[in-house]
Amino acid sequence: MYDLGQFGDHGSVQTVLGAHFEIVPKILHKDAVWLSSLMIPAYIAGVSTVVLTLHLILLSSPAQNIWARVVRRSDGPQSATSPETGADIYAGGLSDAKAFVSQHGGPIIFGYKVARFVGCLALLGLSLATFLLEEREEHTLGALDKHWGDKRPKHCASDDQPLFSRAEWHQFALCMASVYASLLGLVSVTTRPRWSKLVSTHLATLLLAIFAVYAYRDLYPLMTFTKHPKDLREGCLLWVKVSVLAMTGVVFPMVSPRQYIPCDPANPADTPHPEQTASWLSMVLFIWEDSIVYLAYQMPHLSHEQLPPMSDDDRSRYLIKKAFPHLDPFSGGKRRHIFFGLLKVYRTESVIMALMVCIVALMSLASPLGINHLLLYLETGGEGAVVRPWVWVTWLFLGPMTGSLALQWYIFIGTRTLVRTEGIITQLLFNHSLRIRMKAEPPDDGEGGEFTAASGPDTASIAESSTPEDEVGTSGSEEETLQPSSASAVSSSRKGKEKAKDGKGTKDTPTPKSSADNLVGKINNLVTTDLNNITDGRDFLIVGLYIPLQISLCIWFVYNILGWSVLVGLVVMILLFPLPGYVAQKIQTVQITKMNKTDARVQTVTEAVNVLRMIKLFGWESKMNKRIADKREEEIIWTWKQRILELVNGNLNFVIPLLTMVSTYTTYTLIMGQNLSASKVFSSMSAFDILRNQLNTVFYHIPKVVQAKVSLDRVNDFLVDTELLDKYTDSEGGRTQLLGDGENDSDIIGFRNAIFAWSNDDNGAPTPSKRKFNLRVEDELIFECGHINLIVGPTGSGKTSMLMALLGEMHFIPSEPTSWFGLPRDGGVAYAAQESWVQNETIRDNILFGTPYDETRYKKVLHQCALERDLNLFEAGDQTEVGEKGLTLSGGQKARITLARAIYSFARILLLDDILAVLDVHTSKWIVDKCLAGDLVQGRTVLLVTHNVAMASSIAHFVVSLGSNGRIVSQGSIFDAIAKDDQLAAEVAKEQEVIEDVADAMDTEPEIKTETKVDGKLVVAEEILEGHVSWTAFKLYLVGLGGHYPLIFWIVFLGLMGSTYLINTIQTWFLGYWASQYEVHPPSEVKVPYYLAVYVLLLVIACLAYFVGSALYYYGTMRASRTIHKQLVQSVLGTTLRWLDTTPTSRVITRCTQDIRAIDGPLAEGVGVVVEVTLTMIVKLGAVVVMTPTFLLPGLVIAVVGGFVSRMYMKAQLSVKREMSNAKAPVLGHFGAAIAGLTSIRAYGAEEAFQGESLTRIDRYTKSARMFYNLNRWVSIRLDVISALFTACLAAYLIYGSSIPKASNIGFSLNMAVGFSSMILIWVRFMNDVEVSGEFLERVDSYIKIEQEPKSTEGGQPPAYWPASGDLRVENLSARYSLDGPKVLHDLTFHITSGQRVGIVGRTGSGKSSLTLSLLRCIFTEGNVYYDGVPTGSINLEALRSNVTIIPQIPELLTGTLRQNLDPFDQHDDAVLNDALRSAGLFAVQDESDESKLTLESAISSGGGNLSVGQRQILALARAMVRESKLLILDEATSAIDYKTDNAIQSSLRRELRDVTQIIVAHRLQTIIDADKIMVLDAGRLVEFGSPAELLRNEEGMLRALVDESGDRDALYAMAAGEV
Repeated sequence: MYDLGQFGDHGSVQTVLGAHFEIVPKILHKDAVWLSSLMIPAYIAGVSTVVLTLHLILLSSPAQNIWARVVRRSDGPQSATSPETGADIYAGGLSDAKAFVSQHGGPIIFGYKVARFVGCLALLGLSLATFLLEEREEHTLGALDKHWGDKRPKHCASDDQPLFSRAEWHQFALCMASVYASLLGLVSVTTRPRWSKLVSTHLATLLLAIFAVYAYRDLYPLMTFTKHPKDLREGCLLWVKVSVLAMTGVVFPMVSPRQYIPCDPANPADTPHPEQTASWLSMVLFIWEDSIVYLAYQMPHLSHEQLPPMSDDDRSRYLIKKAFPHLDPFSGGKRRHIFFGLLKVYRTESVIMALMVCIVALMSLASPLGINHLLLYLETGGEGAVVRPWVWVTWLFLGPMTGSLALQWYIFIGTRTLVRTEGIITQLLFNHSLRIRMKAEPPDDGEGGEFTAASGPDTASIAESSTPEDEVGTSGSEEETLQPSSASAVSSSRKGKEKAKDGKGTKDTPTPKSSADNLVGKINNLVTTDLNNITDGRDFLIVGLYIPLQISLCIWFVYNILGWSVLVGLVVMILLFPLPGYVAQKIQTVQITKMNKTDARVQTVTEAVNVLRMIKLFGWESKMNKRIADKREEEIIWTWKQRILELVNGNLNFVIPLLTMVSTYTTYTLIMGQNLSASKVFSSMSAFDILRNQLNTVFYHIPKVVQAKVSLDRVNDFLVDTELLDKYTDSEGGRTQLLGDGENDSDIIGFRNAIFAWSNDDNGAPTPSKRKFNLRVEDELIFECGHINLIVGPTGSGKTSMLMALLGEMHFIPSEPTSWFGLPRDGGVAYAAQESWVQNETIRDNILFGTPYDETRYKKVLHQCALERDLNLFEAGDQTEVGEKGLTLSGGQKARITLARAIYSFARILLLDDILAVLDVHTSKWIVDKCLAGDLVQGRTVLLVTHNVAMASSIAHFVVSLGSNGRIVSQGSIFDAIAKDDQLAAEVAKEQEVIEDVADAMDTEPEIKTETKVDGKLVVAEEILEGHVSWTAFKLYLVGLGGHYPLIFWIVFLGLMGSTYLINTIQTWFLGYWASQYEVHPPSEVKVPYYLAVYVLLLVIACLAYFVGSALYYYGTMRASRTIHKQLVQSVLGTTLRWLDTTPTSRVITRCTQDIRAIDGPLAEGVGVVVEVTLTMIVKLGAVVVMTPTFLLPGLVIAVVGGFVSRMYMKAQLSVKREMSNAKAPVLGHFGAAIAGLTSIRAYGAEEAFQGESLTRIDRYTKSARMFYNLNRWVSIRLDVISALFTACLAAYLIYGSSIPKASNIGFSLNMAVGFSSMILIWVRFMNDVEVSGEFLERVDSYIKIEQEPKSTEGGQPPAYWPASGDLRVENLSARYSLDGPKVLHDLTFHITSGQRVGIVGRTGSGKSSLTLSLLRCIFTEGNVYYDGVPTGSINLEALRSNVTIIPQIPELLTGTLRQNLDPFDQHDDAVLNDALRSAGLFAVQDESDESKLTLESAISSGGGNLSVGQRQILALARAMVRESKLLILDEATSAIDYKTDNAIQSSLRRELRDVTQIIVAHRLQTIIDADKIMVLDAGRLVEFGSPAELLRNEEGMLRALVDESGDRDALYAMAAGEV
């Protein structure tokens, strides 16, 4: 028991007991110590301590060992602490200091860490000082209190008194937090980077929390009228402490650079991208781009090499490693829609973008909110105001800036994702394309009069069948690139046998009827149009999140101002909403028709450009020009309809929000009886403007998102549904059994009971239109390894198909359980295609094809492939670029380079597809004797497809003969084959006495040039324009807008648009004037109907003026587009062949399609918007100056600064844009080249090399594309700062320094200032867009000014009777390909009488093709040529060429029907066409009973891909016969046709065209040996000219030498003597 007496009286006892019993309620009191905001830092420090402790435990060796056992790591034991290489160095002696600082990110980053540590120590000192002062103050105050003044024993202190007072506890907690912060700061500067980085995160969080606490307690109260800082008693220490916290917790983390950490530690960057090391402040404000922009501003052009190095996480190799496991089934990806795979890859980016969108939506109301409170403050005189007005002025700056930063960060993440996705999808499509089966698919129907030029499956570049869509991508110039196609090919059956099992085949997939219906066209579309659509639809978050949130916030905001009247406005909006929807539906209908018209025009243009040489040689320029002009006119008519509907829709979207606003104000004033005020009018007006913008945004983004979804579906379908090669499928019986029972030798090459088709589709019986072909190998066929095997047969018998079957290009159909086929790949396979495939590289690069250079082997290959003489003809030797599709090479040169590629390779198996077809006899014999019988081929297995049986039989060990039905006629030795094949026997019978060891002119090796004169570039590099777009180019468009009266056009247009925006400004002022009437008049005296009527009248006038002005402008754009397109087409059609040789076809297509589309769309829209925005800015700035004249100077300063920033931006942006456009072209060009040579690439097994090259080109594009988009962020941030600063300064002046009495006028000025500020960025953006689009205009302008052939004149019309005969007389004809180039023909003189057949022979480079071109004046000529007595130099080119027919060496076929190929302009009936086919020999090479025989209605696929090369040459010959010219020139027109068919054709030519003069260039002597005369050319000179018999009598003659070298010499002599 206690003795109560020791406490004195009972009052003291009660006091003590009361103190103890009051502890519990005090714990729960709201002022308890631990509930104070000052305790938050201590709590955070405690949590940080726990987290760090747990982290250390988890990183300890025991924990790591336990974790390793749990997850059962299969990669062996790892270090428990995963020590970093070189990271164990501690700060010690001076020798280690530099390395230590470097490990921490360098001296700057380490310096910031040290400064932060010093700041922590300073904070600790300040906290201790505050604590001591607090304790002293508490004791000073306690001394006045008797209770606290009693002296007590120390041991009683805890019983009677708390250890600290409440304030002391708070300061003590802050001291502990500061101690902990100092410890973290110390650790961050003394330990290795791993721990430093960990504790730095904790330290930054703690310091920021402490600063936030003081900001809430002591800074926020300063913004209000009613509150005061809570810690003022700390005195000056408080503000020093806040300053230190601001520096250490906010400034240092924001401005300190970040340490470079490579994404792929195995491949760190030598120089990191500034984006990876920039501080957070630099990242948010894009300060790191300042140096790039300044550098670009000082230079004429910023080159690609001067751009910042590529970021690690942008590298395509890193991206595909990260993304393909989620997207590509062949990389382990799940079979799901590609959208969900992309969403998983970019899940983090998607979350960040969604958060940014929400912030943007919230901050969009910042200006209306600020204006509302400022005007409310002015209206009430500050009565009841809580927040000080300067806060709202500041808010007018900070609010929009926060929204701008969030928006720019959203776009930054979005565009970064966009560029990466472009690269990923491009590579994904590229990799998948290397797996697909290329099929020759004819179109389903042939639309009359239309044709599409294209080429075969192994040589067709995607540019050839290009038909761009109506969207303009970012790419500018696209050299040898893919172009988008107007239609997409229907994908084939699913992988494996999925579709075959369900028995529906391709019937499940709707087939669009288009003449470009082929797989190449589909790939074409996917990597151009569809990829652009996908990137354009990236803003799906705007549609799904931003717009609904923004509309909800606007309605909520207006509801708080105007009450339920906003609901009436909402009802009006909902009722009127179907109107723009209906118009939008009409627009969509019109747009579909318009796009079809655009497709038709683009298709026609593309067709024309692809066969432009043929058009010029046939004299079809005017006809094609008319056809294109008609298509263009149809397109323009529908474009006009679309523009008018868009204008109506735009007016509706403008009027509906205004009607909503009017109905809301009407309800608020007339029905609710409320008074309007300036604060209500101008703040709600801003909200209605936002609402109006959302309507426009909806109609802008939804179609793009929908289109992106469609395109993404198409990409997904391609990845899932496209038919793949058998080795990539899961079929049960496909390639799973390549070798049957008992055939275990992997070196066997051959077949057993195998059937091969070009597709595994099951569509029932083949039809003639589909040209189904099956290769059937009955029993067994095994080729001899280590020897040369011949594959022979008539045209169309399936010789090439046999090679394709071995390569796995055809679908294998086992006919019985023991069926097999095999081609061992271990030793390598080389393939030389029949239609030679070369890349746009140097000759040497084409031959090496990635194989290491071996000089000895290389020179031996050149010698054996007879290329040495050719290289001497080129000034740059083997460094000569071959050009697009090998345009600098002849057919024979391309064939020998393709052969050299195969010979140079170390492959053990060579597949050679008719390499001798385009070679003359001399060169063919050289190839057979020196190459195929040479040491480089010895011991290698060769499968040679050939028609030259007589010549190749001497080296053949095994011969396979095929019949016309795709079946084997015979196999075995050459003698076995002859015994079973009468046709083959007839061929070999010609070779009775083979000449051995013929003296060969090329036995003497020509000297190889040791140095080159030039760089070998023939193709003119696409010029990268520098500086701004020239005035000449813009003048072309601006004058085109006005037509014949440009001045009147611009005066009327500017007057209408200027009056529109002036009336809009008056409308805004009038609303404020209406609201101000309630301040000077009683509400009953304010005539609301009057004000409403005036407002609506102004609205109607403005809409009418805008509609008329816009319609006038749209009419002008139609006129300009028509004029420019006409000039461009006429210029291209009228250019020279030499210009076409030096300009890639795809570049011309780009000018006529993408560039014209840019002029029609972005340029036309951009110029209109720039004019409108400029007028709007002038009117709004003028309104501000009228109300506040003082702000004229600041307004001009803002304009000057904004103009300077925009000028710097546009200078940099134009350079980067041009680099991006030029970097995009090689990406697509490489894609197109790979598709063109897909079979060759797969045969060589070069897929990985081409994939690597694709990634390299994608990286180059990504580097410039990222900078392009980031520059937009740079200028946006700076202009937004300028804009927000202008508005905030004006608000401050109006509140504190203006004498404007009325709140309505202040609100009007602020509204105009906000509008003016927001327009600055829009103006700069569209000015830049116009500049960028101007590049398209400038490129078109440059093509309008290209070199031209002489134009037709009235005096150049030949007589009506001309030509009556084919008489041709040539006198002193010389020719050269350029005015300053060397002569290729020298003083040729000869005379050919009408009806004669004249053969032209000569070695490679002798001038044979040059002579044919000079006769048509396709090159520069000197001398005289008389055609039927009329000098050809005096008549129009079109008249000359339309009366002469030339068949070039490479047949150019058109997609469509066979009739459209023979008669593209519908000038002849079927009888004439069938006669031509018969005369050309078509019926001689096909069985009349064959169901798949060719008829006039037969569909011809892309480039005749469903026909053999021989059949294509026959059709080209028939097309020439239809023209019925008096002079026919055949340039190697039958090189790919077998001898029997060739003989039939020649007999037909002699019989059917007796009165036609024929000039025949041929390598086959059999073709021309029975001609009336033979012309022998050598080095451009005429060395022999006479009858064959006469020339053969000359023992020293060149013709006799050629005949003597031939294997069928006697037969040739007999033919020349007329004995055969």
